[in-house]
Amino acid sequence: MKRYIGDKDFYKMILLLAVPIIIQSGITNFVNLLDNIMVGQVGTEQMSGVAIVNQLIFVYNLCIFGIVSGASIFGTQFYGNGDYEGMRNAFRFKIIFCILVSFIGIFILYSFQTELISLYLHEGKDGGSIKNTLDFGKQYLIIILAGLVPFAISQAYASSLREMGKTIIPMAASSAAVVVNGGLNYILIFGKIGAPVLGVQGAAIATVIAKYVECGIIAFWVHTHAGENLFAKGAYKNLFIPVRLMKQIIQTGAPLMINEALWAGGMAFIMQCYSVRGLEVIAGLNISSTVSNIFNIVYMSLGSSVAVVVGQLLGAGKMTEAKDSAGKLIFFSVASCLVIGVVMAVIAPLFPSIYNTSQEVKDLASGFILISAVCMPLNAFTHASYFILRSGGKTVITFLFDSVFVWVISIPAAYFLSRAAGITTIKVYFICQSAELIKCAIGYMLLKKGVWLKNIITK
Repeated sequence: MKRYIGDKDFYKMILLLAVPIIIQSGITNFVNLLDNIMVGQVGTEQMSGVAIVNQLIFVYNLCIFGIVSGASIFGTQFYGNGDYEGMRNAFRFKIIFCILVSFIGIFILYSFQTELISLYLHEGKDGGSIKNTLDFGKQYLIIILAGLVPFAISQAYASSLREMGKTIIPMAASSAAVVVNGGLNYILIFGKIGAPVLGVQGAAIATVIAKYVECGIIAFWVHTHAGENLFAKGAYKNLFIPVRLMKQIIQTGAPLMINEALWAGGMAFIMQCYSVRGLEVIAGLNISSTVSNIFNIVYMSLGSSVAVVVGQLLGAGKMTEAKDSAGKLIFFSVASCLVIGVVMAVIAPLFPSIYNTSQEVKDLASGFILISAVCMPLNAFTHASYFILRSGGKTVITFLFDSVFVWVISIPAAYFLSRAAGITTIKVYFICQSAELIKCAIGYMLLKKGVWLKNIITK
């Protein structure tokens, strides 16, 4: 048991990294929760339209995350090795490719907005209007596209700071943005202090403004403190990236980038499978995912800590310490989520009652939340395993472990079970979530073999 429990200094180091990320994510998700409740007060159709668009935007977000994560594998190890020029080049890679992917995302989402949103629109028991849901979704999407580029730039800067273990500034920038977002949502959705009642359009405008606020704060701080952020010095004097490094990032990072895109696409596909059960299922999943995101921030933030701690140790050639830290981090993450899962299960029947929606939607949401609570420790283990494997550059393995699993196991299960008349939606969701047990077994075997113990920045 001793090898799974660290000393006081170990947990102090982890908490110094994780707590600012937890606070940042907590504030973000809490404001998202308030936003979701505000839109939910307007009506189920509005809430469903926004939920569908956010699922599509989630695919874009994960593509950006894939790009910055692929380059951050190198950035983290460069920092561990004291190579700031290498960090600078990794940062340039992120900026260039994030902006490129943002414009591609804007083009696709704008050009095929009706077709993409309509994939999720199916009649259900409550008889919600498909046409109204589509209209609300399109109103929200058109505006939200304006926030894609600043979001991408923010992620490039924030990830580079986290490579150095600096999590306070990204937390502060995100916190300021979500406060702006929450305040503007209240004003614009309901037409307070003289503003017009804009509904879902108001929610979109507030979100876009918040993205620019976050981007402005973090970029301004980095460049006005370039002496302590050496990767930013001369970052834009040219956009040259050494060909050898670019090939390395693409070769090592491409599976990760593709993985994030396919995984997010897989999640969108699974939601589409559930949507054949009716609009009330989309609304129930929206409520469930909103509250789940609040509780999931612990293992999500600890995953980011795993990437920093293990990546820096691998970059410094400290393989024994990396292996020891990885085991302790996984144990800490799973143990934390056992406690958090219990709290989440307790509120499962209570939280949906806040929403102005039908009893059918509330019952579905309660069931989804309870299942998510039960599966949280499993998600914590697989999430930490993913980041450990990724830290050692094993991105092909993470590709198989993550997105291939989703498309080979999770999606077929959701597709066929959602269309089986004899199985309730709650049972379908439970079976699909339980597939995480298979990933846990695979992750355990891969970690035990130590295939990830590798320094990738030296030959």
